[in-house]
Amino acid sequence: MSVSLQKGQKVSLTKAQPGLSHVVVGLGWDEAQRKRGFFSLKPAPIDCDASAILLRDGKFVGKQDLVYFGNLRHGSGTVMHRGDNLTGAGEGDDEQIIVNLAQVPAEYDRIVFVVNIYNAVQRAQHFGMIKNAFIRIVDANTNTEMCRYNLTEECSGMTAMIFGEIYRHQGEWKFNAMGQSTADTSIIELANRYR
Repeated sequence: MSVSLQKGQKVSLTKAQPGLSHVVVGLGWDEAQRKRGFFSLKPAPIDCDASAILLRDGKFVGKQDLVYFGNLRHGSGTVMHRGDNLTGAGEGDDEQIIVNLAQVPAEYDRIVFVVNIYNAVQRAQHFGMIKNAFIRIVDANTNTEMCRYNLTEECSGMTAMIFGEIYRHQGEWKFNAMGQSTADTSIIELANRYR
């Protein structure tokens, strides 16, 4: 049974599911209806990009620890991005990241999941133009949703979002629903928050 989370709420993944090895982190969003003038062109679709930032002792060490559309698999093979969705169209998850919890190297204590709008500044796009954003954790072996966090805050002017994180705590893997909006314009800017 899936647990619905609020901002800042934490939940244990492995305590409730002993033997949990692989999870799918599903991220989704919809483009809000935009007004346009009678003679204006159809606006460019909003291209949101989901990424995972692997942290060592809570710190971002280097580009090798970013998993995103330009680097679909972490060097350890334990975190894998399933590919870029350029429009966010369709039902369900827009992008997915698979994590092999059982094999994540011990030096990594956190995996942060973020979404930024590609070329947000050039296209004058922001998260106020996004609705129905969510992050969910699914047991990859049973395809059962374990928890979900629906982001509900208004984020006009913000170009990126820290959706949540999976982290180790006293031998368990836990999930923290974060929902922190930022004005970062790239995955590197987001990652550098953790330097």
